[in-house]
Amino acid sequence: MIDITERAQAHFLRLIAQQDIEGLGIRLRVVDAGTPSATCDLEFCEPSELTGDEWTVECEGFHLYVEGASAPWLDPANIDFETHATGGQLNIRAPRIKGEMPGEGAGLVERVQYVVATEINPMVASHGGRISLKEVTAEGVVVLQFGGGCHGCGMVDVTLKQGVEKTLRARVPEVTEVRDATDHATGENPYYAGSDKGTSAAV
Repeated sequence: MIDITERAQAHFLRLIAQQDIEGLGIRLRVVDAGTPSATCDLEFCEPSELTGDEWTVECEGFHLYVEGASAPWLDPANIDFETHATGGQLNIRAPRIKGEMPGEGAGLVERVQYVVATEINPMVASHGGRISLKEVTAEGVVVLQFGGGCHGCGMVDVTLKQGVEKTLRARVPEVTEVRDATDHATGENPYYAGSDKGTSAAV
């Protein structure tokens, strides 16, 4: 059901050791399961705080407790701790927590919004960015607003064409074009402040 890499287990064990509480474990649950805003929540858990409905995953030196109601949404799931030059990042990949993509019978706006929430925003979140849907025209033109690290970013053209547009057109065939309605000249904290800051990207 849940695969926890050795790196992730070592990371959790370090955190638990710092708390110096006997029998301390980690509890995992899904918040807003089955919706585009679903996320995974991790917290320390003492034995006295267990409710009895948890699934117990035995790890190296500690236990991971999965909330009973969350367990079906986490099958499968992968937890890893990825290291890089400035430290590390814990990543939880649980493809089922946001539910299934709306079918063809759902409206175009609903399907585009689902892809933006479940695939595109997690993609740009690593750069501190976020994207919101402003409009979907009758011709299938998707108009987006970039925020956070994407607002004013000099690489927004690449993000729009190679990431956002490609993903949306692959997942929602009715999408004909993707446009950026953001005034990038007002961006205060762009992820990449390139020389083309201030230009607006449109496909």
